[in-house]
Amino acid sequence: MVERTGEHGRAEQQNGSAHGLGAGDSLADAALRACVPEAEPEPRRESDPAEPPEVLDRPLPEGVRRRVVGIAAEAFGNLTFAELPAQLRQYARFTPARRAKFAATALAAALESDPVFRQRMAARLRQAQPDLAEALDAGTVPAAADPLDVAAAAYLLRPPGWTKQVAAAGDEAERAQSERANEEVARELEQVREELAALRASTRADTDRARADLEAVRKENESLQRKLRSAVSDVKRGEAAVRKAAAELDAARSAAALERTAADSEARRLRTRLSEVESALEASRRAAREGRSVEDMRLRLLLDTVLDAAQGLRRELALPPTTERPADTVDAVTPGQMTPKDIAHRALSEDDPALLDQLLALPQAHLVVDGYNVTKTGYPTMPLEKQRLRLLGGLAALAAQSGAEVTCVFDGADLEAPVLLAPPRGVRVLFSKAGETADELIRRLVRAEPPGRPVVVVSADREVADGVRRAGARPVASTLLLKRLTRG
Repeated sequence: MVERTGEHGRAEQQNGSAHGLGAGDSLADAALRACVPEAEPEPRRESDPAEPPEVLDRPLPEGVRRRVVGIAAEAFGNLTFAELPAQLRQYARFTPARRAKFAATALAAALESDPVFRQRMAARLRQAQPDLAEALDAGTVPAAADPLDVAAAAYLLRPPGWTKQVAAAGDEAERAQSERANEEVARELEQVREELAALRASTRADTDRARADLEAVRKENESLQRKLRSAVSDVKRGEAAVRKAAAELDAARSAAALERTAADSEARRLRTRLSEVESALEASRRAAREGRSVEDMRLRLLLDTVLDAAQGLRRELALPPTTERPADTVDAVTPGQMTPKDIAHRALSEDDPALLDQLLALPQAHLVVDGYNVTKTGYPTMPLEKQRLRLLGGLAALAAQSGAEVTCVFDGADLEAPVLLAPPRGVRVLFSKAGETADELIRRLVRAEPPGRPVVVVSADREVADGVRRAGARPVASTLLLKRLTRG
C-alpha cells in the first residue's frame, strides 16, 4: 500500500508537469477543481520537487483507519456517479452506515491508491471542518481535538509531517486501548476476587449444612431401624392372621359350594317350567297366524287370477307397447330450433348490444373473444396487463349473467415468458403457442365445435370474421362487445 502511494505521487507530479501545471499543482488538483467547483481549493504548499512524498512506514492504525473510512462514507454521497472510482460505484446507493460496514475495505483501498478520490474527500473535509483543516495547514494541532480525528484529517489532507501525526495518533490510540484493557483486567480481577470470596463463604455454608444434614440422616436412620423392627413384628402377626383367615375362607367356600348346588337344582327346575310355558304360548300364536294366513292366501290367489287373465288377453290380442300420446297425432307445424343465422335476420342492427344478448341466450352458446383485438379497440393506451385484467373482469360478469361458455384468446407468440394470470370464474383464458397467432387459435377453436352449436366470435379482423363464418360461427364486431360490457 505504501509503495502504491509513492507511485501515485510520482505519477501526479509527472502528469502535472506534462500538462503545464504549477509547481504546487497536480493533475488531481486540476481534476478536483473541475469536478467539485463548490469546494474550497486546498491551500498550496511550496515543496521541493525533488523531495520524495511522505509515506507511512507501518500500516495505518486501526482506529485511524475506521475514522478515515467513516469520513469517506459520509462524504461519499456528495459526489456524482462519474466522480466515483469504478470499484466504488456499486455502493453509490448505500446509506453511509451500510457503506462504512460493507465497503470499508474498498474505501480504504481507493483512498490509498486513488489520489484524486482522496483529494475530493479532503475537499469535503475542509468544508465540514474548516478550523481543523486550517490548523493542520498551519502546522498546529488543537489541544482539545481527538487524536483520531486529527490523524484521519492529516491522512486525507496530507499536510507536511502528516505521517508523524498519524503515527502519533496510532500510538496514542494503542496507549489508550492498553489503559482501557488494563482497567478492564483490573475490574475483572477484582470481580473474580469477590466471586472467589463469595464462593468460599458459600462453600463453608454448604459444608455446615451438609454436616447438619448428615447428623439428621443418622438420627433418621436410627428411627427407621426401630420402625423396621416394629414392622417385622407386625408382619409376623399379620401372617398368623392370614393363616387363620385362609382357614375360615376354606370353610366358607365349602358352605357356598353346597348352597350353589342347591341353587342350580332349583334353577334347572324353573327353566323346565319356563320352557313348557313358552311352548304353550308359541302354540297359541301359531294357531292365530294360521287362521289369518288362510284369508290372505285366498285374496292373493284371486289377485293372481285377475293378473294372469289380463296378460293372457294382451297376448291374444297382440297389442303392441304404446310410445305415442294422443297429442302427437294432431297435424300441425313443428317450430325449428333457432340458430345464430336466424337471429341475423331479425330487426336488430349490427351495433345493438341486445343482438349479443340474443346470441348468448341460445342453448349451449359459446362466446370466443379475440382479446387484444377488443382491448386495443376499446382502451389501447393502457398497459397490456391492465388491458387483460379489465377485459376479463367484464367477461366474467357477462358469463355470470348469460350462463354461456366464454373463451378469451390472447396472442402469446411474442411473450418472453408465460403470463402469471388467474382466470376469473366462468372464463377460459388461452394464449397462442410460439409460432401461432391468436387468429389461428380462434379458427381451431371454432373447427373443434360440433356442427349446429351456436358459436359467436368477437373480432374486428375481417379475415378472422370471414374464416369463422365459413366454419359455421357467427362473427360480431369488437365494438358490440365493448358496448355490451359498458352497459353492464
